[in-house]
Amino acid sequence: MSSLQKATFAGGCFWCMVKPFDQFDGIEQIRSGYTGGEIKNPTYEQVKEGNSGHQEAVEILFDPSIFPYEKLLEIYWQQVDPTDDEGQFQDRGTSYRASIFYHNEEQKQLAEQSRKNLEESGKYKNPVITPILPAAEFYEAEEYHQDFYKKNPDEYKKDREQSGRNEFISKHWR
Repeated sequence: MSSLQKATFAGGCFWCMVKPFDQFDGIEQIRSGYTGGEIKNPTYEQVKEGNSGHQEAVEILFDPSIFPYEKLLEIYWQQVDPTDDEGQFQDRGTSYRASIFYHNEEQKQLAEQSRKNLEESGKYKNPVITPILPAAEFYEAEEYHQDFYKKNPDEYKKDREQSGRNEFISKHWR
């Protein structure tokens, strides 16, 4: 039996980053939270202000023997605009930037290769600039943010539609 691993991805609003991963065997847990910043135990308001240095992110606990990291990367790239360094879709600012946070050297190499492959694919006119960074402390977001798409399906659907994320994904990934 394989041991579980962590993957951490920032892709704008964490509400929209849970559901795409939450439908596969081998994905054991997905937590919404904050990572990459300077202050300990940040609150949603502190992160949203953009002064904490944190990004909204999801931390995924997965079984690589069932669902390998490369598949997580494939899903990740289809959820973000990897050419935008100013946020994602309607959510602007540093706390909403897309980033991949690696937990070991293998994840780093796989993430770098997948970014290179995406860049070389010609899918985007602008350069793929999503950073690949060492994982930092992850702080779980407040309970009302966890599994938001399940708890508040109407608000989740409305937010995704208004954000431009669905339209972007449809245009680039069909």
